[in-house]
Amino acid sequence: MIAVTDGARSIFYGGLNLAIFASGIALPFGLKVNVTLGALSYLFYVIACAFHPDSFGLHGDFIVNSFLLGFSAIASAVCTFYNERARIMLFRLKTEVAEKNEQLEETNRNLVKIKGRMIQQEKMAAIGTLSAGLLHEVNNPVNYCLMAMDVAIEDPVAKTSESLTECLLDAKQGMQRVQHIVSDLKTFAYRKGDTEGKDFLFVKAVGSALRLVGHETKGIAITSEMPKDTLVTGDEAAVIGVLVNLLSNAALALHSSSRPDPSIHISAQWEADRLFVSVIDNGPGIPPENLGRVFEPFFTTRDIGHGLGLGLSISYSVIERHGGTLVAESACGEWTKMIFDLPRAL
Repeated sequence: MIAVTDGARSIFYGGLNLAIFASGIALPFGLKVNVTLGALSYLFYVIACAFHPDSFGLHGDFIVNSFLLGFSAIASAVCTFYNERARIMLFRLKTEVAEKNEQLEETNRNLVKIKGRMIQQEKMAAIGTLSAGLLHEVNNPVNYCLMAMDVAIEDPVAKTSESLTECLLDAKQGMQRVQHIVSDLKTFAYRKGDTEGKDFLFVKAVGSALRLVGHETKGIAITSEMPKDTLVTGDEAAVIGVLVNLLSNAALALHSSSRPDPSIHISAQWEADRLFVSVIDNGPGIPPENLGRVFEPFFTTRDIGHGLGLGLSISYSVIERHGGTLVAESACGEWTKMIFDLPRAL
């Protein structure tokens, strides 16, 4: 338009100036692109003037306009430089804020987990204190009752009455059940320092536990992943009991869910001087409302008569006595993972 109008005096010269300013102020161009656009704009201005017959005859207008175009290009480049820096700083700030938010969320998740563990430890400590005080008071009367039942069952008068003998046997079974509950509760009376440390290979403990639950895990694919060195210290029998409980729970969940490919995976890895063990199954998982209660004594979702709800509570106390923690993780409808840790043998 400059070429076909007034050349160096064309009013479209102002539009060219505005375009150069806009490229530096309003458009998100980089410095190199902006400098290139400024140079091309001046080049096109010179070419347009060259096509107008009177442009170069107006040396004063051409020189002034060229100077103003150069000034506009420089001003646009300066604006572009600072705009680009501002965009980079804004991007960095957004990235830092996103990272900080992610770290904050991770910290909050860890705090929730730690809070849950602390609450569970306080519950177990309270149960331990209560159990230590009641065990003696409950156990002695139960033993007296059982001895009295044995004497009564052997009494000639009781032997002559079938109904009386049956009642005495029922009473004896009831007292034996109380005795078993008391025996299980003894676990809560112990503390970390009560565990007599003996070195044993954890991989052998896993093998023993798998043999003990062999009848319960039929039809379930069981895999394991262990480090070469699995020498730990602690109560081997108690640790085997923990593994049996975890494997039994996993097997029961898998059988009840009727999964087409039920599986249990046992893995262990060293972190510093602790062996972290995980037992994961692809069963139905644990509902979120129950996940925080699985270690509570007497909490169970099984039918009446199919467990007291003490297995995981006792397992928690056993691992706590070894200076570790037992943690439950689950995705409802997908999987359940139980994690605990044991000390390395000295």
